[in-house]
Amino acid sequence: MKFLMWVFKIVFILTLFHLFSSSLSLGQELRSSTSTDCCGGGWEGVECDPATGRWDETHCWYNPIELFKSHKIAATFLDDNSLQGYIPSGLGHLSSLQTLSLGRIICQGQIPSIVASIYMKGVLSPTLGDLHFLETMIISGMKHIAGTIPLSFSNLTRLQQLILDDNSLQGYIPSGLGHLSSLQTLSLGGNHLSGQIPSIIGNFKNLQQLSLAGNLLKGPIPTAFKNLVDLQSLDLSHNLLSGLVPDSLGQLQNLTYLDLSSNQLSGQIPISLCNLLKLSFLSLDHNQMTGRIPSQIGKLKALTSLSLSFNKLTGQIPESIAGLPNLWNLSLSRNDLLDPLPIAFSKGLPSLLSIDLSYNNFNLGTVPEWLRTRELSDVNLAGCKLRGTLPNFTRPDSLSSIDLSDNAFTGGVSNFFARMSSLQKAKISNNQLKSDIAGIKLSDGISSLDLHSNQLFGSLSRILSNKTSKFLEAIDVSNNQLSGNIPEFIDGLNLKVLNLGSNKIAGQIPTSISNLDKLEMLDISRNQITGTIPISLGSLVKLQWLDLSINKISGKIPDSLLGIEALRHANFRANRLCGEIPQGRPYNIFPAAAYAHNLCLCGKPLPTCKGKKQEKLGQ
Repeated sequence: MKFLMWVFKIVFILTLFHLFSSSLSLGQELRSSTSTDCCGGGWEGVECDPATGRWDETHCWYNPIELFKSHKIAATFLDDNSLQGYIPSGLGHLSSLQTLSLGRIICQGQIPSIVASIYMKGVLSPTLGDLHFLETMIISGMKHIAGTIPLSFSNLTRLQQLILDDNSLQGYIPSGLGHLSSLQTLSLGGNHLSGQIPSIIGNFKNLQQLSLAGNLLKGPIPTAFKNLVDLQSLDLSHNLLSGLVPDSLGQLQNLTYLDLSSNQLSGQIPISLCNLLKLSFLSLDHNQMTGRIPSQIGKLKALTSLSLSFNKLTGQIPESIAGLPNLWNLSLSRNDLLDPLPIAFSKGLPSLLSIDLSYNNFNLGTVPEWLRTRELSDVNLAGCKLRGTLPNFTRPDSLSSIDLSDNAFTGGVSNFFARMSSLQKAKISNNQLKSDIAGIKLSDGISSLDLHSNQLFGSLSRILSNKTSKFLEAIDVSNNQLSGNIPEFIDGLNLKVLNLGSNKIAGQIPTSISNLDKLEMLDISRNQITGTIPISLGSLVKLQWLDLSINKISGKIPDSLLGIEALRHANFRANRLCGEIPQGRPYNIFPAAAYAHNLCLCGKPLPTCKGKKQEKLGQ
């Protein structure tokens, strides 16, 4: 999607240059004005900088009523503004308009307060179909623009760019769009469009970019797509498409980008796709593809990214993949692929930076040498039946993420991260690592650390201390054998996730927990925590998940927790709590099981407190 957006912006700039050279543009006239009053030509709502005599772009609001009176406008670019309210139907009166661009980019400077209270919403007016000279229409990123795509758009026969992505459009894709024979870019991604993809899209003989990603489209991929001979980019990802991947897609010789991921496509990978010699990006992940990876895939010498994860592919990885000189991303995780890995990988794949072989039927034993000696950024070998000591990477400084979870590693964790100076995310959970957690040396830039379900022991006082990296956002050391107390937290930490559950941690919850003001998840369940719930816990207003269950916490649940309005899950079960549950959402609507097995909790969702009952009887 990001790739397509860059393509769209480039096309947009080229269109802009064309319009400036051949027709009158509102922005050009204002920017080129050198008079002391650049609003003298009747540009209502536009102000000039008196020092320069030029348009003051910090005042970007306009009077739309005056704008629609001008039939000479050929281009309207409003995508650098904080536009709010409704898309006016009066835009349809601009009969000479060739380019209309409304995007979600915030303008610098002040916006009149009368406009600032609402956000752009409504529907696309059918009168936009009256803009018969329109060549470019960009209405994107307006999350509140709903309704259907007007049938009148079929009248825009000069349209070359139609970009309506990231709105809330609904209904079917109108078959009438097939009349837009000049269309080069069609992007309707990120909406709620449903039904099948109309075969008439195959009429777009000049189409170069097609994105229908992120909708609710179902049914097969039309075989009529074979007629899109100029197509360079096709993105149908994140829909409900089913059936086979058409062999006819292999006829699109100009295709460089193909994303069919996150659908319900089945069958084998068509060998015909291996004829797309210009293809640089191929993603079929999160489907139901079966059979083997075709050996002919080695013909795709331009390929830079290959993602086939989350399917049902079988057999061995073909040796021919090793001959892809430009491939930097290889993702084959969560299939049924078998040993051995191709021997040719030891000398091939010269551009490889990221590899994911996780959760197949590999029994690797150790990390292959060709992986340990490369300059890689991402290594994912979870569930590959690796054993023994954690691997020694000869170029650890290049690694930014590593996932070795669900294996059988036993040692080597103390210094494993020490030389990984670029490491941001590390996951080595569900192994058999046995080490004092205080001896683990972390890189300064790490943001996410997951070591849950190992045999780590010792105190958290070093890994969570005044030396804890400000970059650390998530730490999960649950289901180990950690002991000691929860350490005090200094101000300035950026932790969002803290999971200490299922250990042997004792002591009280420190009042300095309030310093973790960015925390979204806190789990200290199944420990030996005592004392009371600190009132300061209520200052964690971003908290969404709170689990204090199965400890020895006493006292009452403080009313200060009512200040955590974002909370979606809470569990206080199996403690020694007493008193009235805070009577406000969400605490009084959580299931009763969240408060079970305490001393004397009462109040909704549990029975009313005794004192409250007597008060009601007295009334």
